[in-house]
Amino acid sequence: MRNLVIAGVLVILALIVITQSLFIVQETEQVVVTRFGDVQSVHTSPGLYFKAPFVDSVINYDRRLLRIDAPPSQFLDRDINILEIDVYGRFRINDPRAFLQTLTTEENARSILAQRINSSLRAEVAERSREEIIGGDVELDESGEPVTDDEGNSRVQPTNSRTELLEDVIAAVQANLAQEDPSFGVEMIDIRVKRADFPQEVAGRIFERMRSDREKISRRLRAEGEEEARTRRAAADRDVEVILAGADRDASRLRGDGEAQAISILAESLNQDPEFFSFRRSLDAYKAFLNQRTTVILSSDAPIFRFLQSPGEGSSETTNGQAVTDPLGLQQK
Repeated sequence: MRNLVIAGVLVILALIVITQSLFIVQETEQVVVTRFGDVQSVHTSPGLYFKAPFVDSVINYDRRLLRIDAPPSQFLDRDINILEIDVYGRFRINDPRAFLQTLTTEENARSILAQRINSSLRAEVAERSREEIIGGDVELDESGEPVTDDEGNSRVQPTNSRTELLEDVIAAVQANLAQEDPSFGVEMIDIRVKRADFPQEVAGRIFERMRSDREKISRRLRAEGEEEARTRRAAADRDVEVILAGADRDASRLRGDGEAQAISILAESLNQDPEFFSFRRSLDAYKAFLNQRTTVILSSDAPIFRFLQSPGEGSSETTNGQAVTDPLGLQQK
């Protein structure tokens, strides 16, 4: 029984020693083995490795790209305008031994690198205008004046100024890291701007100015619209007057032509058959006054009754060879 206990204890101790002696390096890791603070070995390839049990410590670092989220900071551009810029970066640990001896942890590395990025960015921003920082520039015409859209806003064309700014910042950070002695053991890969905006304390004044500009533009557009409306109404009224005058002229001419043709036809009809013409005029007179509620006192010998009393005689009566054109006998002789 005692031998079994001793064997069990030995097996447990052996397992503990084995687990303390072996460690695994993953594909995404790089490992630094230290003994009482001194670096014993560095392993960057994945696999199973041995170390001295109980006295050696294993420190793991990520081999992948690591992200830096620098806190938003306020910067002054070339025109002394305050901009709040939020940036992030990517870096890689390329020397785990130097990294352990200088920066020690990834969080500490992020903090120090964020300070270096903001310092280099501040120097580059101070040499550029707001348009260059944002990555756009006001479009100018041939005379050098800003080109505006229909609402009066200046047109902005994209430029490479923002890319050039970030390239200069990366170069400045890399040069700064290269001067470190001892080296930090990191490599700066990329820096990007997440947001570039005005700070909150001045945003209200900027929005008020933008609102004032929009109101000014709206007033100008309304004034231009009213002027255009007046111009078009005046042109339309003028066109209406011209059209009406032309229509009156054409109507007068057509009425004159019609009356002339009617007179011509009437004269032609009178000349062709005066007796029939006199008979038709009498019928028209009958139709005109017999349907009215008007009392007309006429003599029985009035010319109007000629066709009623003796149509044959009435139709043949003429005055000096001319047809009777006044069947009512109202004309003065």
